[in-house]
Amino acid sequence: MFNSLLLLEGATLLLYAIISVILWRGNRKLLSLSTVEVRPAKELPSVSIIVAARNEERNLRQALTSLLQLDYPELELIVVNDRSEDSTGEILTGLEQEFPHLKIVTLESLPLGWLGKNHALWQGVAMAQGELLLFTDADIVMAPDTLRRAVSFLLNKNLDHLAVSPRTELSGLMLRLFVASFIAFFFPLFVRPWKVNDPRSGAHIGIGAFNLVRRCAYTAVGGHQSIALRPDDDLKLGKILKKGGFRQDVALGREFLCVEWYSSLRELIQGLEKNLFAGTDYRLWLIACGVVFHLLFSLAPYLVLFLGSGLPQILAALSITLLCFSFASSVRFHAMSPWLALGYPLAAALFIYLMLRTTLLNLWQGGIYWRGTFYPLDQLKRNRV
Repeated sequence: MFNSLLLLEGATLLLYAIISVILWRGNRKLLSLSTVEVRPAKELPSVSIIVAARNEERNLRQALTSLLQLDYPELELIVVNDRSEDSTGEILTGLEQEFPHLKIVTLESLPLGWLGKNHALWQGVAMAQGELLLFTDADIVMAPDTLRRAVSFLLNKNLDHLAVSPRTELSGLMLRLFVASFIAFFFPLFVRPWKVNDPRSGAHIGIGAFNLVRRCAYTAVGGHQSIALRPDDDLKLGKILKKGGFRQDVALGREFLCVEWYSSLRELIQGLEKNLFAGTDYRLWLIACGVVFHLLFSLAPYLVLFLGSGLPQILAALSITLLCFSFASSVRFHAMSPWLALGYPLAAALFIYLMLRTTLLNLWQGGIYWRGTFYPLDQLKRNRV
């Protein structure tokens, strides 16, 4: 038993030493929109912002008002009301009267072979006129100069696709703890955002809050029609663009974009039902690996620290120190408290629960329920990219 613990904690220490170096070096390669050299208005191409909205009454007015106040020279805003059952339609009608240049598309039905959001964005593109397309969610609030900076970033680096990460506004300690762990630890280690601008790497990215794409690149890869049944549409849009040979990158936008994301822990648990299993391309072995990894390397060191003794306990203490350092160093890039690192094992335990719950629920239901529609798992699996 002692030798097994010694081997496990030795491997854990080595793993977190590697992770610390990866995150330390990787995060420092990411650039912020605040550092961009903004181009003059005459050099900025036309942009169409496309927003899919279904039952978004809580944050819609504030989000769209911020988009309508963007100081971009040639801009159109298209909002697709996707079968909303709350007051989303009334809010859009009121905004349309206040801002006549706002374009609204209302959808009454969903054709077979499509997820609602993907279909709504596809319909929005059909009437868009811009050289660049910006896909953003209906709860994203932007500063007035956000788009000028993002487009300048894309042009300066000769990109075809730019994703921008927002600042998250969260209530509740456990919700903040999990989101901090996801954004600053789980997601970057899985996606490797600092590698997405390397054409030799398979790393790719997409962020629902802000995906800015050249129209020609979007059309070349088949747009949302190629990912019609992908619940993780934002990430997979980035994947098909990267596979298509187009240049992409990611920028930090915490000073310019903010989103509530989820208002409660319960909402987060329900929200991840649609895309956590999909994010692994429905591979059970990858879910199993994720569960085992977090049991052995995220939770076991804390058990050994408090219940073990001798050299394994010392190695566990060193591993936890490195983990907390990496976590605290990473979250500061997203304007979150480094003290959240102390609660990491709770976030890891919740992540294990979410992986198991989501996978088992998707398998038991034979698919996913999302925003009032059921999507069979066999259809979802066929849309692999």
